[in-house]
Amino acid sequence: MSESPHDPTESSPDTPDVPVDTPDTPDVLDTPEVPDTPDVPETPDPSADALGLPPVAGDGTDPDFAPYPGSGDFQAYPGGDFQGYPSGGEVVVDAPPPAAERADGSTACPRCDADIERWSGYCESCGQILTPTASMPTTPVAVESDDTPTVRRHPCADCGGVVGDDLYCLECGALAPSPRDHYREAPASWVAGVCDRGLKHHRNEDAMALSAHEEPGSRAVLIVCDGVSNADDSHIASLAAARAAREVLTEWSEDPDRNADVLTDTFAAAVAKANESVVAGTAEDSTNPPSCTFAAAAVDGDTVVAANIGDSRVYWIDDVPSDSVLLSVDDSVAQARIAMGIDRETAETGPQAHAITKWIGRDAPDLTPTVGTHTVTSSGWVLVCSDGLWNYASEPQQLADLFAEAIERNPGNQRIRSMAVSLVRWARQQGGRDNITVALARYGDFTAATESQESAGQDASTDESPESDQTDGPTS
Repeated sequence: MSESPHDPTESSPDTPDVPVDTPDTPDVLDTPEVPDTPDVPETPDPSADALGLPPVAGDGTDPDFAPYPGSGDFQAYPGGDFQGYPSGGEVVVDAPPPAAERADGSTACPRCDADIERWSGYCESCGQILTPTASMPTTPVAVESDDTPTVRRHPCADCGGVVGDDLYCLECGALAPSPRDHYREAPASWVAGVCDRGLKHHRNEDAMALSAHEEPGSRAVLIVCDGVSNADDSHIASLAAARAAREVLTEWSEDPDRNADVLTDTFAAAVAKANESVVAGTAEDSTNPPSCTFAAAAVDGDTVVAANIGDSRVYWIDDVPSDSVLLSVDDSVAQARIAMGIDRETAETGPQAHAITKWIGRDAPDLTPTVGTHTVTSSGWVLVCSDGLWNYASEPQQLADLFAEAIERNPGNQRIRSMAVSLVRWARQQGGRDNITVALARYGDFTAATESQESAGQDASTDESPESDQTDGPTS
């Protein structure tokens, strides 16, 4: 086996003595005397007497002992049903509740009774966490009902899958565009409009509602509402207001015995109905209630009556650009500056220029619309629009030049829907910072150039957007 290199059986030679000289230790200086520590007064005992508090027995048995306020009868955080640690030391956590079954076979949130699916993990209405009792289907569930309207949906843009009722793809989960993002209305050949989300906003808070008799230049109603962006649910308010006001104004347009002379009162009634509709959809506990602007034009032959609340506008755009005029008066900080003599461009680009002073909603300070009348003596366009368009061209002549340029670029833009699309597209090309709505009514012949172009085999609507053309507006 291996051995250690140091064998203990062998003796080692004696180590020779080696003299070691140790140097003398140097003298150490005497340590100076430390002065006596001064007397320190005794620290008073921080007893209950010294602090002015009642005495407390050291063993806690004093019958007069009062616990620290709030230390007993502990109340859990509101809204909790808080589960503490049981005495056994094991934490018991209850599973979230499942969806509640209704008598008709549908399911609802057990907390707020909102409609939910069995596979829902939480309620979108109140946020209640749920335990799913079924798996989410990977294919659409067919529901046969005569009362269910047919909704046209495009396939998912990301994967081509089926888009569900909540606008999310059932295959990849991507959010599909909302029908509200871009829609159009064309109730007659001479009246049309386009409402578009623009490029910067995450949703479209503009809305429009149109109606018209088929005969060009007879009677029509054009309404545009712009949801106030810093208020809650203003996309709901704008659509509700536009449609409610259209009901009132359409009653006027359908009554041959009522002429433009009564429109001031009719507009007041339309605004009141619009406000009622917005308030009806406002939560009682809302601290920032939804609100919107209002701009409308009622056409009665050669008479155009314009009304507005807020900063959505009505223009007359003449085929002679210099004869174009702004028919409405904004309720805004910018307009107040203009009234003080500041030029329009400076006023509309200054601080808080877009702050409005009147609106529709539960907290509206004044629901009286500003009403004006214009008599049409030449061919041109009635334009009702949101600030998503006029932000980029505020002066009437600037807008008239846009109309002329669009027709020069493509004579097919004399067709009214093409012109509306062209103006929206132009606003998007300028940046599309806001939602954009354009509603038009045409006076005068505007089909001759289109018909001649189509007879020559040319496309008379090249400015038309490829997006779907909904003539009856969004469903929600």
